[in-house]
Amino acid sequence: MSPAAPMLKKGYTTGVHALIAFQRALEGLMATQATTTCITHKMENDDLDVTKGCEIVVCITFNKEELVCNSVAHRPYEIGELHLFAGEGVGVVTKAGLKPPLGYPAINPVPLEAIASAYKKVAPLGKPCYATIGVTNGEQLAKQTANAKVGVVGGISILGTTGWVKPVSSSAYLDSIEVELKVAKSNGYTHVALTLGNSSLAWAKEHFEAMEIIEIGNFVYDALALAKTSGIKKVTFVCGIGKAVKVMQGHKNTHNRFGQIDFASLRKEIAIHLGVTVDTASSKTVKGIVEQLDAPLREALYGYVAQEAQQQIQGWFPALAVEIVIVR
Repeated sequence: MSPAAPMLKKGYTTGVHALIAFQRALEGLMATQATTTCITHKMENDDLDVTKGCEIVVCITFNKEELVCNSVAHRPYEIGELHLFAGEGVGVVTKAGLKPPLGYPAINPVPLEAIASAYKKVAPLGKPCYATIGVTNGEQLAKQTANAKVGVVGGISILGTTGWVKPVSSSAYLDSIEVELKVAKSNGYTHVALTLGNSSLAWAKEHFEAMEIIEIGNFVYDALALAKTSGIKKVTFVCGIGKAVKVMQGHKNTHNRFGQIDFASLRKEIAIHLGVTVDTASSKTVKGIVEQLDAPLREALYGYVAQEAQQQIQGWFPALAVEIVIVR
């Protein structure tokens, strides 16, 4: 009997940590009537999360001059008489298409609503107060995310919907893809490049603007579905020959755990359409098969696979214009 897989550790989102720090800081302000700062550290979890352990800092005051805000110009959220700014290390939204509005701190709606609710329960009527939510070294952390690409400048975002970080979840990756697609569409782009792998990304950077390029990992079908629902009209699908063969053969996710290439079928198709017999017994990769062919036959194989992969995608999404680019 094989051992059970280890339980993966959940964690609270940055939104939950920001809320907790805000509540404690607000209590301190009410008790002392003096500027109060509360610091919390995001708990460890087993997700692929650059903000694990980060220091979240909330400062709240009756004296606006005592606040240190993000240097990127922005408007505060106004919650009753509370004015909530981005502190150092929390980004400001500079492009349309994100959940937080343009020109405001990058604080998602659910944590913002929770903070508003906490404030309203103990708010001092008739007396304005001011607060910042910041993240120590948040601007450096943000360089490891897609924030700058989607228009969040100067730091990370305060995120959360359920309050929990789900360990190593594909949903986080798909959420990121969806955000990038919506930002592209909101900024006037209806043609995007979906890339699989570093070589594909390098090719796309030579032919597309940064906002048009979406890295999709292995999530072929899911990314295409998100492109369609986001209002994207045309997709240039950029990948290597191996991934293209998988798509051609109907794989909706190109990770090995979702299925292997059918080399017997590939060998048969090459024989029929290219008129050549390849050795698939000794070559266990598509690259190995390609290397058996001379230059004209290689190009013929690339063309055939691209055509068949395109037809496969069009079968999934008839209304989406698709072109396939297989990087050499």
